Amino acid sequence: MVTTRRQSGAAETQPPSPAAKPHVRKAGPGPKRGRGRGKKASPEKEHIEDNHKRKADEVEPGSEAEHPLKEQPPAKRAKSEEPAHVEEVGAEKTQLEEEKSAKDHPAQHQYQSGTIERGHIYFFYRPKVELEEVHSVDDVQRFHMLLVPRPPEFSQASEDTEKPEQDNEDQEMKLIEPGADVVPARETTGQVKKPFRLIAIGKKSLPDPDAGGGGKGGGRKQVFWGTVLTVGEDLHALEQGMEGKEYETKTRGTRHQGPARLAGRGAYAIVNADARVPSDRETHLGYHLSHPNPEHFGEVQEVLGIHPASSFVIQVKNPLAPNTGAGRVGLPASRKAEFPDYIMREVYGVQKGEEHTRGRESYGLRFASVERKEMLDYEGAELLLIAARSGEEGLEQSLGEGRGEALREVEEKESKESIADVLKELAMQAEKIPAEPLKGEWI
Repeated sequence: MVTTRRQSGAAETQPPSPAAKPHVRKAGPGPKRGRGRGKKASPEKEHIEDNHKRKADEVEPGSEAEHPLKEQPPAKRAKSEEPAHVEEVGAEKTQLEEEKSAKDHPAQHQYQSGTIERGHIYFFYRPKVELEEVHSVDDVQRFHMLLVPRPPEFSQASEDTEKPEQDNEDQEMKLIEPGADVVPARETTGQVKKPFRLIAIGKKSLPDPDAGGGGKGGGRKQVFWGTVLTVGEDLHALEQGMEGKEYETKTRGTRHQGPARLAGRGAYAIVNADARVPSDRETHLGYHLSHPNPEHFGEVQEVLGIHPASSFVIQVKNPLAPNTGAGRVGLPASRKAEFPDYIMREVYGVQKGEEHTRGRESYGLRFASVERKEMLDYEGAELLLIAARSGEEGLEQSLGEGRGEALREVEEKESKESIADVLKELAMQAEKIPAEPLKGEWI
């Protein structure tokens, strides 16, 4: 038997002790008695054979290292990009897990009380086809409410690090002032990318808190429908959709429709009432106008149900609920909003393949408050608008905690802006979107 230099050296440097017991390899399970006993190998030979067997077990069959006669240097780990790739994948996985964890934070799945959104509100009406001018509400085809959400004013002011220390201290005081959470940051002009929602108002008017009864013993409040038509960020696309246009029809040929008219502008806030039980949950949308000012309020605003300050309750219809009432009021199923599963489960109490947890019907609740503000970010969402209160006192009563007063103060300041500046907030051109109705007169 041939031995390598390394193996011979190992055998010479570690001679077996005469007193040491020879190493006997176990042959595996089986009876030990009754078997023939062979001649014991010498300790040195056994040691060498064991070394050879260990070497053979450590190499792959067919490789050069399989042959014990050829000395092989210790294998070095090749440099590769695998560790970096593993780190990159691990970092990406960690980031995704963190994002998912943030999205799935328990706070995101709870009823959001207080101010859930604030921004600027605009009211437009559009004349019927082939009418160049509007003389009454009978000439109006559609009435729109445009919501442009904005961050709170104090959040942007706190990012300004160049202000003197005294100004920063004053700003910290504003953070705790009542109603500060409804004051929107100032609108930028000429910016074409802003989030917005365009909502069509049924009956071509807002529900009037001063009409009908006062609810709960005072008679039924006015209830109107609204539909989220468009959710987007491109103000140029919005302007194109609202400017005058011509189109062809098979039966009547070329048809013309005039542009939408601006009839009101102000600030709004959406506030969820504090509720101890789910049945007490209620969402109020309150607004205070900057344009027109009270001196220019006229027939246009009165007929469209626009007040200098007002509020109404918003409920969002369950898209699974069937259309009911006279004429089956509501959108067809193909045009209704498709809410994600978590909204259907946590708000309306229904989940596919499971029994409903809220409401009496199999589809869960028919209506719900705006428990998540993203419920308004789905085209086809159907809104129930219930008249609440009008006037500055009514606005404060609906929003609470000084919010009505805060909206009044900020809109008094913004009322000094020109109509041209108001249109620039929406990146609109005055020659395309008339604003004369802000003086209270039909055009």
